[in-house]
Amino acid sequence: MSDQKQTVKIDQVAKIEKSLRMISDIVKQKGREILNEFPITPPQFVALQWLHEYGDMTIGELSSKMYLACSTTTDLIDRMEKNELVERVKDTNDRRVVRIHLLDKGAVIIREVIHQRQAYLQGVLENFSQEDVDFLEKNLRFLNEEMKRDAKTWKSF
Repeated sequence: MSDQKQTVKIDQVAKIEKSLRMISDIVKQKGREILNEFPITPPQFVALQWLHEYGDMTIGELSSKMYLACSTTTDLIDRMEKNELVERVKDTNDRRVVRIHLLDKGAVIIREVIHQRQAYLQGVLENFSQEDVDFLEKNLRFLNEEMKRDAKTWKSF
């Protein structure tokens, strides 16, 4: 294998980008259908996902991850706190810092919605051979790692 980078054809890139966008839209739509069974909004679900994935965060950290203004995130957290999905807790190392903590009720919702989304995907993947599923999983994981690595490179500029 050569050390030169492979040049990907622009028409292939366009088709891959379109497919990823369309898949993302379908997953998002399916997720919204599932969310109708729960007492939360899509933005609240996104916040719960971040907290479930990365643990306690400040309003500023969560705002940054969600690409929202701090005031918008504060309003979102206020409503989630009233519904007992999250709570504000003082940081153990610096009591001036307040972190948003995922409560059991919020964690149960996240697990259930993700379980239903995975069940949907499993149903779709039943039309694939095991070899194709393995190939897809391996290449999506590789694409994700490359994109994360590339994102870190861009942040350093």
